[in-house]
Amino acid sequence: MADMDAFRAAVLAWVVGGPGEPVHELAARLPVRAVVLVEGPSDVEAVGALAERRGRDLADEGVCLLSMGGAMSVGRFAGLLGAPDLGLRLLGLCDEAERPYYARALGPVDGARQPFFVCAADLEDELIRALGVPRVEELVREEGELRALQIFLRQPAQRDRDAGQRMRRFIGTKAGRKIRYGRALVEALDPDRVPAPLDELLASL
Repeated sequence: MADMDAFRAAVLAWVVGGPGEPVHELAARLPVRAVVLVEGPSDVEAVGALAERRGRDLADEGVCLLSMGGAMSVGRFAGLLGAPDLGLRLLGLCDEAERPYYARALGPVDGARQPFFVCAADLEDELIRALGVPRVEELVREEGELRALQIFLRQPAQRDRDAGQRMRRFIGTKAGRKIRYGRALVEALDPDRVPAPLDELLASL
């Protein structure tokens, strides 16, 4: 894990103008065989949690889960990491609104080795629908945030949203909450209720 963290840090430094040599050296030494490009750390937590539930250690398998800090950066990451001498397979997990960015950077979705997987709205929406709002409310209670949820739901801005939309907004309203629930929601899933984009991504690795 420490080695993969070093690779991830080297990539992030390279993307903002740092040297590429450490990325090449680490990719050859580890070796890294695939990089999954996702928007943020909550996506990393969700993919990692599902892998762990299935008895897999993605870092040991040479798979790097990489949070880009925004979907519009996918072209820059793919342009650097797609260099032929690195020999990396690039994949992605994105929201429906981000599909055009990923298609331009990674190629269209077509066939068994498709390069990226698309959530209907976003990953939190997929997970909330898979679990159902009542189960997500139970998780919020278990996390000690039921009072915070109740206050949030009384806000006038939430009245015109459906229950799933309100829960999705709540998860995204506080720093760190989205990351925490990215893992908690996946850990609560029944094995046969894993959202298709997440399930198919992991199966492709």
